[in-house]
Amino acid sequence: MRQELGVSERRACRTLGQHRSTQRKVLQGRADEERLTHDIIELADQYGRYGYRMVTGLLNNAGWCVNHKRVERIWRREGLVLRLRPRPHR
Repeated sequence: MRQELGVSERRACRTLGQHRSTQRKVLQGRADEERLTHDIIELADQYGRYGYRMVTGLLNNAGWCVNHKRVERIWRREGLVLRLRPRPHR
């Protein structure tokens, strides 16, 4: 876009409201991200009432060295939700 409009990086980033460092850094994923995502989805299906914190504990017990913040990020990205408990009728 910068080349098409003929503006500087600084001006383009200011106009878009982005920090300039976001234009320079190339995002790199981790090598084990796909396997971890698969394991998180599998555990979420198996234990429907567990949230991302409990799934983090299960992953750590299974040998993963993973932070709860990383699990939460993947949890949200995949759109996983807790299954609600049925409410008792009155």
